[in-house]
Amino acid sequence: MSVPLYQAKAEFFRMLGHPVRIRVLELLQDGPQAVRDLLAAIEVEPSALSQQLAVLRRSGIVTSTREGSTVVYRLAGGDVADLMQAARRILTEMLVGQNELLEELREAEVAAR
Repeated sequence: MSVPLYQAKAEFFRMLGHPVRIRVLELLQDGPQAVRDLLAAIEVEPSALSQQLAVLRRSGIVTSTREGSTVVYRLAGGDVADLMQAARRILTEMLVGQNELLEELREAEVAAR
């Protein structure tokens, strides 16, 4: 029995639902990164980063290659970078709307005095 598309999408977004995974994907938008560089940028325990990288790797969103003793991660495709940029645009629009509402509330508060 196949999984409905909406369910597959929900599972995909659940997989993305961890701050470390999102930060890794943001960093990898700039190009391949060694694990040591990801660790320095994210500041989590190595075991925690390893666990989150494994989730991303199993899902096929990132790939890894070994270069000597260094493991380098990269986005599996450009669509992931597009998704991260779209999320940033959506959040920006949401925050702009919230700031406008906050300003209206402040103006109403001043007028009520």
